[in-house]
Amino acid sequence: MPDFPPRPNTKKSSRRLKTPIADIAAFTAIIRTLVYTNPLGCTSYHSHLQAHPPIQKVREMYTAKFEYRNEKGKRVGTTIEMYDSVEGYETGIASVIANMANREAHRGKVKRLPGADLFSVMLKCHDPTGELYYLNIARDRMTLSSYSDDKIREQVEKWVDSVPELG
Repeated sequence: MPDFPPRPNTKKSSRRLKTPIADIAAFTAIIRTLVYTNPLGCTSYHSHLQAHPPIQKVREMYTAKFEYRNEKGKRVGTTIEMYDSVEGYETGIASVIANMANREAHRGKVKRLPGADLFSVMLKCHDPTGELYYLNIARDRMTLSSYSDDKIREQVEKWVDSVPELG
């Protein structure tokens, strides 16, 4: 599989992961490690009289999927719940499972589909050269965008290769 091949006439690269990240715990560990250990060597900066950290979360999206099955095991309904934080995702899952009114409305038992859940975090990174770029990490792919220096792509590739869960 090619490593983050650049697209013609743009500075956007992506990589599809061989296997999706296992679960929310593994996903948040990857994001936490990237933000707190800063293996990309990003630097703090000031913009519009505001201080920014080297790596900053810009957007988060967590999707939980469920289905409802009747007593014969036939699927009688589905639902997708979207959250903007890990805490919301975890609390929301418990709420959907515990929601008796929703179970009655579907006339079936709720079953969570954790393998179908989606996670995505967009990070804004400030390179030591002063360049800002974005790294979008999802459960099954990564996208690097808005960069001009190919050394940034090479550095991100090196980091991704060093993280077993992103192999």
